[in-house]
Amino acid sequence: MPYGWQFEDEEVCIESAKGKGLHCFALISRDNRIVYATSEESITSDFIVEQLDRLSLRIEKPTVVVLDNARVHTAGKVKKQLDGWQQRLFLFYLPVYSPHPNIAERLWKELKARWLKPQDYLTTDNLFYAVNMALASVGKHLFINFSDYRI
Repeated sequence: MPYGWQFEDEEVCIESAKGKGLHCFALISRDNRIVYATSEESITSDFIVEQLDRLSLRIEKPTVVVLDNARVHTAGKVKKQLDGWQQRLFLFYLPVYSPHPNIAERLWKELKARWLKPQDYLTTDNLFYAVNMALASVGKHLFINFSDYRI
């Protein structure tokens, strides 16, 4: 939960689910076009390579992908694929510790703060379903106005 409140004399708790997590990877453009994938497994460099490969086959013109400096983004397996993606897909890495220019961070904030509801957190299945439904709705029913968020 991104935030909460309670009355002074009230005890409130939310059970935590251990052992299961949902990992999300998304690329979003300023016009709300999104490519995303979710996994219950940890996101590895192989996963990143697979997602970028899929993107490189779908795009019709040269495209720049902005990534942060997460280890899975900068791994040797990812950099080794750059030659294969040339002329279609170019990677631009943000400077270290600079999440503000990364518009995907705005996506995660919107997802957690506005699009997911408290009842979505009741069970792991509810949460996984709600996250996937929200991500699938970006650009169709859910939109981010990036002009509201300046660096």
